[in-house]
Amino acid sequence: MAFYELVYIVRPDVASTHAETTAKKFEEILTSQGGKIIKTEQWGLKTLAYRVNKHRKGYYTMIGFEGNGAAVAEVERQMRINDDVIRFLTINVEELSKAPSIQMAPRRRGNDDTTDAPAKTTRRPMANATAEA
Repeated sequence: MAFYELVYIVRPDVASTHAETTAKKFEEILTSQGGKIIKTEQWGLKTLAYRVNKHRKGYYTMIGFEGNGAAVAEVERQMRINDDVIRFLTINVEELSKAPSIQMAPRRRGNDDTTDAPAKTTRRPMANATAEA
């Protein structure tokens, strides 16, 4: 069996509890097809990069699981049928960790020591500059 990450977006006009019950429903579909749920993350209500079906926001959820192609096909079929799901994407990954994803990490603001500082550059002489003695 392979590892998969499934990210889907639920309409913003539903209650957040409804988005969580939708996640439970999809988890049950995956386990009934022989899959094993490794982790589930509720990313919450986020603004979309562009309008999707006249929506500007949506509830994001990520499910990490181990399963076969039949489980993926069935959960994607159920997502196409479900009117609350406006987008979904399933990807095959090499390995799946139980650590929180980058979306769950706290945001860093300001200049602190952990941010990447720009590399220091040194001035180089121009190639066609003449050397003055």
